[in-house]
Amino acid sequence: MEIVKIVAFALISLFLVLILRDEKKELAVQISIAVGVIIFLFLISKITAIMQFIQQLALKANINFVYITTVLKILGIAYLATFCSEICKDAGESSIASKVEFAGKILILSLAIPILMAVLKSILKIM
Repeated sequence: MEIVKIVAFALISLFLVLILRDEKKELAVQISIAVGVIIFLFLISKITAIMQFIQQLALKANINFVYITTVLKILGIAYLATFCSEICKDAGESSIASKVEFAGKILILSLAIPILMAVLKSILKIM
C-alpha cells in the first residue's frame, strides 16, 4: 500500500525535523520542503491518471474542456497555496502564510468568475 510508504517516510522525516529544529532551524525547514516535494513527486503518476480520467469523462459528457481546465487550475492553486502556507507556518512566518492563502483565494475567485457567468447564462436560457 502506497499510503504506508508515504506515512513511514513522513514520520521518519518528522523525527529528523524535530531533532534538527532546535539546533538548525534553517535545515529543518529545508528538509520539510524536500519531503513535501518528494511526496508530491511520488504521487505525480496518480495525479496524471486522475487528470486523464477527468478528461475522458468530459469528452463523454460533451462538457466544454475550458471548464474542466479551469477547475483543474483552481485545484492546483488551492493545493499549492496550502502547501506554501504550511511551509511558511513551519518556518514561523504565519504572516506570510496568511498572505499566500489570501492570494490563492483571490486567484481562485478570478478563475471561477467565467464559470459562474456560464452557469448564470444557462439558467437565464432555461427561464
